[in-house]
Amino acid sequence: MSWFKKDPLQIISFLSYGTKNHFYIRGRALEDETINLEEKSLWNLILNTWKRFETDEIKNTKLKITLPDTSVYYTKTDRDGYYKIDTKIENLDHLINEEGWLNFELSYVEPNIKRTIQKENRFKGEILIPAKNAQFGVISDIDDTIIHTGVASILKWRVIYNTFLKHVQSRTALEGAAEFYHLLHSGSNGKSANPIFYVSHSPWNLYRYLEFFLKANNFPKGPILLRSFRTIFKKKSSTCKPQKQLEIVNILNTYPDLPFILIGDSGEHDPDIYLELVNAYPKRVKAVYLRSVLHKQKMQRVKALLKDYSIPVIIVDNSKEAIAHAKGLGIIK
Repeated sequence: MSWFKKDPLQIISFLSYGTKNHFYIRGRALEDETINLEEKSLWNLILNTWKRFETDEIKNTKLKITLPDTSVYYTKTDRDGYYKIDTKIENLDHLINEEGWLNFELSYVEPNIKRTIQKENRFKGEILIPAKNAQFGVISDIDDTIIHTGVASILKWRVIYNTFLKHVQSRTALEGAAEFYHLLHSGSNGKSANPIFYVSHSPWNLYRYLEFFLKANNFPKGPILLRSFRTIFKKKSSTCKPQKQLEIVNILNTYPDLPFILIGDSGEHDPDIYLELVNAYPKRVKAVYLRSVLHKQKMQRVKALLKDYSIPVIIVDNSKEAIAHAKGLGIIK
């Protein structure tokens, strides 16, 4: 009987970012539950939802990272199976492709791990190091900015339904969003490789779900930055900043010479976060685009917030409006 047979091991590498001298990666070591996002049955939907949150992590385990020049680095997973490397490595820009991606491999090191590993003990990872021809960067929210989620709905019931009770193939991108992001990626000359960063309040458990969605809907590839499921229920002090805001600040500080465009929605905290960032980095933000939501009180509050800002902070109903405005600013072709 195979009922008690343990699942093979895997190492998931989240798409991350760095610089020519800064190597920064994150991911998670887990048992491979064989989540199939392409199968559309109701049973598969229920099973996949369960598997995403009932994870069997490989904790306190040493991992090896091998770069294309065969240099090797090590890290260790924590109690939840997460790992991180945040270190200085010189001349990484010599290892990237024309779009700025650096490929590397991860593997298990511990000799006492005798569990079957799918295929072989080599798992792929990528890190984005913005190309030299980048004109600016783009930091975009995901929920209700490129995918309809329903964060403004009463008791978040639409969020629950859309995230847990709909197949990823049934989720549709907001019309024109992928086109807008490709135009931003290409820049004003149509030949740039401007980096796109995706941020969300969603937990890392939804990483592959969101990665699949972005790829299936032809969005430009970019780092996907989420948060730990454990922190969702953690009580925060009034001075504690949202994880999404901390991620954005880290991106801005990582690339001090790169201006940015911020894209979000008007439904929740994006306006407050983005406007606080505009005040903190007044010369770094070229424009802010906020998608409107079907919620009268929220829209009134956001419009009141925008009265005193000189940089372009635009509320748009659709991607066509955003594209027209960006062309007017000369940031896209």
